[in-house]
Amino acid sequence: MKRPWEGHRLGLDKAREALAWACEDGIKHITAYVLSLENFATRPRQELRYILKCMGMEADSIMQNTNHVVHKHGVKVNFIGRLSVLPSWLLEKIDAVEKKTAKYKKHILNVALAYGGQQEIADAVRRISEKVMKGIISPAVINEKIVKEHLYTNGQPMPDLILRTGGEKRLSNFMTFQSAYSELIFLDKRWPELTREDFESAISEFSQRQRRFGK
Repeated sequence: MKRPWEGHRLGLDKAREALAWACEDGIKHITAYVLSLENFATRPRQELRYILKCMGMEADSIMQNTNHVVHKHGVKVNFIGRLSVLPSWLLEKIDAVEKKTAKYKKHILNVALAYGGQQEIADAVRRISEKVMKGIISPAVINEKIVKEHLYTNGQPMPDLILRTGGEKRLSNFMTFQSAYSELIFLDKRWPELTREDFESAISEFSQRQRRFGK
């Protein structure tokens, strides 16, 4: 009998597929919400260890397998979140992956791990405050652009489309600042059940929407 959380492994397999689909469709920036900061604190410890183990195994695969989708499509991998809460053995692995893929320019994958959108804003405010105290930034010049430059995703565009599976109709603390004008698509299917047809249908629906950006 399989443990319920072993579905995370199926989810990881699907993530590789979806990354390939995105790359083949010419999507440059992709962010995968793997583990929220709240989940990191509240998930059963055995389940959490299993998730982190899967992440470590995937990092090893990227480092050792030249046919991995990351190398095949030239994907630069970034890990975002409060990574300091992760175990040191995993930090070493993800650091190696970031260095290994740093030269790639075709696509960028953000892996949100121990991530929270509100916490990301709080961390940005903290860094800005430190610069204000040092006289590097004047409070008078702080605006949306300054905040954006201190987020984990600095230098990347705001997400055009956010796709959520599993039947939930909320963002669950994902890219709280960046998602202000993102188009949202929700699917009832669970993530491992996502098909290429579902993915392409979401892209097609997005392309037909009229975006106003608050105008």
